[in-house]
Amino acid sequence: MKIGFVGLGIMGESMSENIVKKHDDKVYVFDFVKEKVDKLAAIGAVPCESSREVAENVDVFISMVPKSEHSRAVYDEIIPVLKEGKTCIDMSTIDPSVSVEIANKVKATGAEFIDAPVVKSKPAAIAGKLGIYVGGSEEVYEKMRPILLYMGENVIRMGDNGKGLVMKICHNALVSQIQNGVNETMTLAKKNGIDIPLYAQAISYGGAGNWYLDSKKEVLEKEDFTTAFSIENEHKDVHICLNLAKECGFSMPGEENAARVYDKAMEMGIGKEDFSATIKVVRGE
Repeated sequence: MKIGFVGLGIMGESMSENIVKKHDDKVYVFDFVKEKVDKLAAIGAVPCESSREVAENVDVFISMVPKSEHSRAVYDEIIPVLKEGKTCIDMSTIDPSVSVEIANKVKATGAEFIDAPVVKSKPAAIAGKLGIYVGGSEEVYEKMRPILLYMGENVIRMGDNGKGLVMKICHNALVSQIQNGVNETMTLAKKNGIDIPLYAQAISYGGAGNWYLDSKKEVLEKEDFTTAFSIENEHKDVHICLNLAKECGFSMPGEENAARVYDKAMEMGIGKEDFSATIKVVRGE
């Protein structure tokens, strides 16, 4: 079974590297940045010059691109070469409605499609320990599960096409609100003479303990905002969430507040920094 991977960014690079190292057949790769393709080719991947070239040569086509418009562009390009026997997995975090639209176009060719967005960040991508939420038929999910396990250790089917993305958006929205709560209370504690390590230790003793704080307390103390997951990516996800809520006629005031923080961070020009750098907004820097 030949596999293709398009989109070798912060996450995609490590995800595809795990496939190359673990899969026993050819893995074809493409990205618009040639250096990224060359890096994967150096460890055994087959370099390609377009998404279409990848799709022509593989049984399973995987995409990991930034936004809805990028996923649309990739699948519009490869639709002419899709057919029965091929399966597409879009692991991008995009609007669920756009993903369903893409799924319908892909399945009209006879090919199969699942959405499979990921959670956690770069270290987990490197380690092959991502969480993966899947939307698609049970049959296709079971067939593709071994491939997804090259990249993640926790893989769960959420329902039909688009439902993996709904869950990913809910997850990241919750993270944004937990993060904002950490940022505000940590800053308040510091203003009253409690440093970050002591704050984090005390939080762990009670019901407010959370994975975000546990994973980011050292980053926040050192203020080393090297990007594992960028502000601009979470900014996108927060607004996808609000759009999804609007479509459902549902109000999310907590997420609206988180969106204001992310909007301000983007205005400050720190969108490329790690999303933990939103603490700068809370501190009024």
